[in-house]
Amino acid sequence: MKIKPGAPALLLSLALTTLTGCSTNDTSDSDDIPSAGTTTSLAAADTAEKVSSEIYDLIGIKGKASDTGPGVKECGDKDPEKYFQIFHKWSFSPASASQLSGVMERLNSELPEHGWKVVDHGPDTSKNQNVSLTADNDAKKHSVNIAHFAKRSSPKLSLMVVSGCYQVRDGQKVERF
Repeated sequence: MKIKPGAPALLLSLALTTLTGCSTNDTSDSDDIPSAGTTTSLAAADTAEKVSSEIYDLIGIKGKASDTGPGVKECGDKDPEKYFQIFHKWSFSPASASQLSGVMERLNSELPEHGWKVVDHGPDTSKNQNVSLTADNDAKKHSVNIAHFAKRSSPKLSLMVVSGCYQVRDGQKVERF
């Protein structure tokens, strides 16, 4: 399946903007990114994978998730040796394309029952009008953007989970992967 190069960047941008609460005029203001606590990059990546796994369970249909691991990014304009965010981009392909019918509406109603606040839901501006959903979980300090590419030859969900801003303990540095 081909993905346009701008699609992952758009999903990351949407998820980060929602999570950070940044205005469109200044998206690098790290003061608006919620603190996610103090930990190591590897422990934070494990947390992001657990959040992704919980969302996978909420999708609730048979299929296959891509086997991609989390990554580390800088946390706005904060010291990149001490502060970081974790992102986990993955996709879900159903066993049968028809299984995705209604999944976005179901996630829109079920995510709030699991601590998520849906902050955006609806079609995007593409010619296919792909349905996307963005939600924040204040308790978990994570945000997710889910896009349903229904009109592709192989329909799928594309997901981007993004953490708040973590800090490493004194004397440690951010591990990049």
